[in-house]
Amino acid sequence: MKLIQTNKEALLTPLQTITGIVEKRHTLPILSNVLLERKKEEISCVATDLEIQITTTTKDNAASKEEIGSVTVAAKKLQDILRALPDKTKITLESEENRLLVKAGKSRFNLQTLPVEDFPKLPESKEILDKITIQQGELKNLLLLVQYAMAQQDIRYYLNGLLLVTEENHLKAVATDGHRLGFAMIKLKATQKKNELILPRKAILELTKQLQDNKDPVTIEILKNQIRFTFSNVVLISKLVDGKFPDYNRVIPPGYQKQIELDRMLFLQTLQRASILSNEKFRGVRLILTTGNLRIFCSNNEQEEAEEELEVKYEGDALDIGFNIAYLLDVLNNLTSETVLCSFGDANSSALITVPNNDNFKYVVMPMRI
Repeated sequence: MKLIQTNKEALLTPLQTITGIVEKRHTLPILSNVLLERKKEEISCVATDLEIQITTTTKDNAASKEEIGSVTVAAKKLQDILRALPDKTKITLESEENRLLVKAGKSRFNLQTLPVEDFPKLPESKEILDKITIQQGELKNLLLLVQYAMAQQDIRYYLNGLLLVTEENHLKAVATDGHRLGFAMIKLKATQKKNELILPRKAILELTKQLQDNKDPVTIEILKNQIRFTFSNVVLISKLVDGKFPDYNRVIPPGYQKQIELDRMLFLQTLQRASILSNEKFRGVRLILTTGNLRIFCSNNEQEEAEEELEVKYEGDALDIGFNIAYLLDVLNNLTSETVLCSFGDANSSALITVPNNDNFKYVVMPMRI
């Protein structure tokens, strides 16, 4: 049965969008497959890992309006075949029993398929508890400001994700791994009821990859135990993480008096140079703050040392404090402001990094002994 007849790009583009969540090695072989569905003039590609599901659709006006059908096939193999073909090549997919024949010019590829009815589509909740529409660029930037602070494979599973909060007319994003915390928020046009949702790490990484930095809309729908993002030709559904996220308001320190304002790029480049000689395992950096001066020290097991010095506007008590240099580099790399404001308590207290005259971003980093 002829399933799809189209050009290479009409199939490859949506396929590339979804393959990020396809499991390469999984106990369920069908999770390595993509579900291709032809519904008249529309081709849809669906991938899932049982936690997240992405569906992309593309129009194909060249198709016969009677064509309809579906098949599941190995996502990576099909993508690799399409990539290797010349641009604008006409593709025909024919499905027969448990095989998919891919025809392109004089090329033929015979692929194994698995039953469509075995494909584990996520059951979607019909009840929409809340709905928000914002610009894609706004959501993308909000997530990028904090997603690097998510934990990786922490036993506290709720830290391996990101907290989204809707409250009054704000959308907030919070991520922490227990050593640092990122907080960012944007204003919404309409007042929302309060929701606190923990999204899994993979969903956040996929979203930041798929969202475009433009003013096109993205609709966020909060469902029972799920969240759905609809934008461009993509629908991303994710299960929510069941757990209690730490109270981020208690982590953000108020009223620090020791403050220095630094040129972000200058501070970033200085730390990057110093990090060359940091300990590969502990990545420690010492910041010594004195009147008008900030000194930066890194050393390693070979007793090699790096020292940098920056002039700062500061008058107050001296401070000698250590941090994981990777945590400082992360925040400086992901901000776009010209300057950053660094606020300190004492050598045993966490530091607060903010953007001057902007209450919408806060980054807290715990000290470390060096």
